[in-house]
Amino acid sequence: MKWIILAGWSWTRLYPITMWISKQLMPIYDKPMIYYPLSVLMMAWIKDILIITTPEDQFWFKRLLWDWNKWWINLTYEVQPSPDWLAQAFIIWEKFIGDDDVCLVLWDNLFYWQWLGDLLKNAVITVKNEKKSVVFGYEVTDPERYWVVEFDKNKNAISIEEKPIEPKSNFAVVWLYFYTNDVIQIAKQIKPSNRWELEITTVNEEYLKNDKLKVEIMNRWFAWLDTWTHESMLDAANFIQIIEKRQWLKIWSPEEIAYKNWWINKTDLENLAKPLLKSNYWKYLLNLIK
Repeated sequence: MKWIILAGWSWTRLYPITMWISKQLMPIYDKPMIYYPLSVLMMAWIKDILIITTPEDQFWFKRLLWDWNKWWINLTYEVQPSPDWLAQAFIIWEKFIGDDDVCLVLWDNLFYWQWLGDLLKNAVITVKNEKKSVVFGYEVTDPERYWVVEFDKNKNAISIEEKPIEPKSNFAVVWLYFYTNDVIQIAKQIKPSNRWELEITTVNEEYLKNDKLKVEIMNRWFAWLDTWTHESMLDAANFIQIIEKRQWLKIWSPEEIAYKNWWINKTDLENLAKPLLKSNYWKYLLNLIK
């Protein structure tokens, strides 16, 4: 399975701070925002990752992640000509996807759950073995802000609607999608919306119509945080800070994930920690070794 991280949008709602730096490179507490979706992908044991950026920001992403092979992952960088919404990614980077299935994750989603790795691996298995695409539903108090999934009495998804005035449920579809390879052809066939964008909701509706979409519910112990506004970025940073301070755990550390996935050994981890001398991150990595 191939993975795509979309990090190429311009966020005017966060001006003026986004005038000089990509939102995805800004910190969420102690790590750049891009570390969080990148770590989620590593949790699913997938190594081939495409990072889509704007032309002016690609240099800075490469500078941050320049030594990506230290984590034993394969990063490819591409530029999105214009932000024509999510489904465009499958068409433009068809060559990268090839004959593989694909997962799409947005840069500004933060996930936290003890068993997240198992959830993601099961989604990969479902796509591969059942030939069904997988999205996730998360219960929210303000569903009118999101893409809302409606269920029948047997908890089967029957509709998905974008930002409805009268939501049919409180379950939002999070911005993490696992698709079978035919998503490329589906994306090519859909028509632009009234906003002249290729909507990911239309892709999901096509799968749902053909009974090829599985909606997994994230339970009450799961945390999903977005960073769309200054307030939500601050909320996410405070959440990460509280968990890390109370439990002495990092959310998420690519070095730790690579180590626990057995992609690197203790010597590799120690070498990764050396340039971070005296920082809390250095102390944390050394504690993993001990």
